[in-house]
Amino acid sequence: MHPSASPLIVKANGEREPFHPDKLYHSLVHSGADTDHADAITSEIASTVHEGEHTTDIYRRAFAKLRKLERPIAARYSVKRALLDLGPSGYPFEDFLAEMYRAQGFQTSNRRMIRGRCVEHELDLIAVRDDQRIGAEVKFHNNPGIKSDIKVALYVHARFEDIRAGAERDSDHDFTSRMIITNTKFTEQAVLYAECVGLGLLSWDHPQSGNLREMIEETGVHPVSCLTSLSRANKQHLMSHGVVLCRQIKEHPEVLDGMGLSEQTIEGLFKEMRALCRT
Repeated sequence: MHPSASPLIVKANGEREPFHPDKLYHSLVHSGADTDHADAITSEIASTVHEGEHTTDIYRRAFAKLRKLERPIAARYSVKRALLDLGPSGYPFEDFLAEMYRAQGFQTSNRRMIRGRCVEHELDLIAVRDDQRIGAEVKFHNNPGIKSDIKVALYVHARFEDIRAGAERDSDHDFTSRMIITNTKFTEQAVLYAECVGLGLLSWDHPQSGNLREMIEETGVHPVSCLTSLSRANKQHLMSHGVVLCRQIKEHPEVLDGMGLSEQTIEGLFKEMRALCRT
């Protein structure tokens, strides 16, 4: 299908762009899908995509087809979307980030009150390793079309400036890296401003190297929300009880007690986790 003949599809932010089968194919292969399966799924979906279809609907169709063929790969393919389910409060996303940094050798804490020169500030995430001290404001969104914009970057930078000014009282609060982390994206203006003032940004695909996607792949830390063997209600139940990682289920299978899961479902769940979650 030539790009000029491709139907226009609707992105999460409402913008329209031509449907490119190659992008779908590479996203499937990147998730670990067999090339024959990726080719078959791409061909089938490309033949049925219609003008004005939403990218979310295209993803769901691809996910459903992949799930029937390679369940653990479908879970890996769903990780980006699964981050949107680490809510609604956003605390599970903050806890998930802490676990990812912990897997890289950092000592972490969430939702700590830090005294600035003028007022106290609650920092969503603090990660410390050797001489690295990372302080981060975490912006969680349930909608993939919502971006963290220049206003967010401005107020987060102002908060860190107050914390920096107050660090003379407590040198532990003089962070070597000041960051904003989001599960969606940043606007161009936010990126430009952050680069200018030295504010680090982390999202699914930003920066080009060392982004959230790569961190998840490298650490093997996966959220329970990406598991295909559990219903949405099951996942919400686990997260409401502080279980945000596959690893937590593997280490403490008793968290599944009382959820009414069949032996077959539990067996399939652990098979999926063994294939998906390295830690």
